[in-house]
Amino acid sequence: MIMTSFKRSPRTRLLVPLAATAVLSTGAGCASAPPPASAATSAWAAGWIASPQRPSIGFEPNWSEEGFSNQSVRQVVRTTAGGRSVRIRLSNLYGTSPLRVTGATVARAEEGASVKAGSVRHLRFGRSTSLTIPARGQAASDPLPFDVSAMDSLTVTLYFAGTTGPASFHSQAYATSYRAAGDHRTDPSGSAFTQSTHSWYYLSGLDVTGGEQGRGSVVTFGDSITDGFGSTNDANNRFSDELAEVFDASGKPRPVLNAGIGGNLVLNDSSWYGEKSSARFDRDVLDQPGVDTVVILEGINDIGFSESDTPTYKPNPVIPARELIAGHQRLIKKAHAKGIKVIGATLLPFKGSDHWGDHAATASNELNRWIRTSGEYDAVVDLDRTMASPSDPDLLDPAYDSGDKLHPNDAGYRAMAQAVAAVLRPSKGADDRG
Repeated sequence: MIMTSFKRSPRTRLLVPLAATAVLSTGAGCASAPPPASAATSAWAAGWIASPQRPSIGFEPNWSEEGFSNQSVRQVVRTTAGGRSVRIRLSNLYGTSPLRVTGATVARAEEGASVKAGSVRHLRFGRSTSLTIPARGQAASDPLPFDVSAMDSLTVTLYFAGTTGPASFHSQAYATSYRAAGDHRTDPSGSAFTQSTHSWYYLSGLDVTGGEQGRGSVVTFGDSITDGFGSTNDANNRFSDELAEVFDASGKPRPVLNAGIGGNLVLNDSSWYGEKSSARFDRDVLDQPGVDTVVILEGINDIGFSESDTPTYKPNPVIPARELIAGHQRLIKKAHAKGIKVIGATLLPFKGSDHWGDHAATASNELNRWIRTSGEYDAVVDLDRTMASPSDPDLLDPAYDSGDKLHPNDAGYRAMAQAVAAVLRPSKGADDRG
């Protein structure tokens, strides 16, 4: 069942204006505080984001703990917003020392690490080709005239002449990033990029301006199911990608941003899985330029990790549903304070997974019942029922199961996107912003 009507609030909530939120760099090439919002900065819209994580061994080999030294890193992203100029955002959020970026380029992606000949453009930071980002800092490049359309794949190549130390990164990208020895920022060929991982490094956002966005951006916020675990690498089949494609196919494109982190928790911080949801909600959702709606799908790890003895699942206390509900209420309050609509998604069925057990089953039912009936969310998408097996409501539909009875496959993410789109699609005569 999909509940499709928005709750009417007794107060009027204005939509958040499009605003630049990344820290900008100075002409000296050193990151500094952002200037006040202006007409020049208010037109930015995020076209792609990745939530930063602290360096860790992660779920598969990556370069975050070793960092980079005299190396180029080429990363592929797909923007869901079009425009006439672009900028990138870089994060040294978990750096313990200043990060020296020797230079960066953007180009149109081709196969693998190769880029379209003639499309490479140098990015500047306060009119300098290089910059230094302080420990725990972030930076944005200057606007670069560069025509892009929604669903375009771009590469961002960063060159580090020195040694970076451990890198802030996004662990589970489900996209291939490439590394080469030396400076290959402008190399259209991918032949020098002989090493690869499935993570993103330092790159936290790509924004566009000068386009006709029409409606505000949607952020999908959650854990590994939002992040895209179980989807095909390099296929852009995460649920956020599928949602953007549904909007695009309808003739009413709308930017969709993925703020998922695998293993993330509503109530507790984790060394592998990032800060708890309320601690990262401002950074990963509310401060993103152009956002007016967030879809929240989170809580299965809070109740499911206690059912497993896997050592990485820490912390793993037994969490009662009432505490999880209070965590969701905090997120709703934060979003409403910024005038952002909040869509609640019920937890997917997960019987038979390593998260399943008596407590998790009871708590998930209580949380889902509250999401459906409390009226605290502006609207609800009932993924629990959408994704359930026809023969067992507690079991993920085998047609949608990636194999672990917890995470969807590509078809499952497509079904999730269609269900969410049905809630977000404006009714006849409704405000076209969503």
